Amino acid sequence: MNSHQMTNSGKLRHFLTIEGLKQPLLTKIIDRAELFSNLLNRNIKTIPLLRGKTIFNLFFENSTRTRITFELAAKRLSAEIINLNIHTSATSKGESLLDTLHNIEAMHSDMLIIRHHQSGAAEFIAQQVSPHISVINAGDGCHAHPTQAMLDMFTIRRHKNCFSDLRVAIVGDILHSRVARSQIQALGILGVKEIRIIGPKTILPANSQTLGVCVYHDMEAGLEGIDVIIMLRLQYERMKSALLPSAREYFHCFGLTDEKLKLAKPDAIVMHPGPINRGVEITSSVADGPQSVILEQVTHGIPIRMAVMSMLLGSKSE
Repeated sequence: MNSHQMTNSGKLRHFLTIEGLKQPLLTKIIDRAELFSNLLNRNIKTIPLLRGKTIFNLFFENSTRTRITFELAAKRLSAEIINLNIHTSATSKGESLLDTLHNIEAMHSDMLIIRHHQSGAAEFIAQQVSPHISVINAGDGCHAHPTQAMLDMFTIRRHKNCFSDLRVAIVGDILHSRVARSQIQALGILGVKEIRIIGPKTILPANSQTLGVCVYHDMEAGLEGIDVIIMLRLQYERMKSALLPSAREYFHCFGLTDEKLKLAKPDAIVMHPGPINRGVEITSSVADGPQSVILEQVTHGIPIRMAVMSMLLGSKSE
């Protein structure tokens, strides 16, 4: 898969997964996002970097934050952004995905942003499109969500500066979470000291030990001495059977409360990729509390996606 992501000169062509990427590239994305973040604080937030480029948002799965931040990122770079409503498009009338793609190519598109419920969909599309078109994976099934992982890394660096001394805990439905997979890969590449995953056995991957993480089934033990806590949503829509007794019991064992937060380091930050289920994975007092950076994550989605878009389209001339 990773061979499709890079040009012959080692530049990004597509952004499909974090897996296999190198630390300097991830750092470059974060550094570029830092520059864009500073630009977004100005009165005039638009720059002409991608003027004349046409970008299509193809969301075959519902989304709010991801789609809107991609749209804003494209507009801040002066690109034309087209949001294709899949539910009213020709695909709902029986047109094949490939025919839809070929029609979009005929409209002189430069980039496709793909969100799909099937794992591997973005990779499949990247293999089919013309060489001049870049593809960004905005989330595919349970597989990957690379820009979400990168905005999370950007948020962590904003608060913690250096990755090498950090202990990070990811709590919840790791088994069904494309975000968690991309986060684990990014944290490992950036060299954090320790990655812990916390949750009941039924919603942790069977191969957890091969992911380079420490596994905890007791939340209190898992949060001890942690610098960054990443809470995950229970993804009932991807569960093929009842893997949990009840939401109430899950919250009792694995919900983040003020009392459990005290087990982490005093300056620990709390993250969540959203959407939040209050009272299931996290209390409102924590989600809205002083250690929460959840809304910052949403804000940081814009400069990170600007950085990735500019690097992809910028590689066409190299």
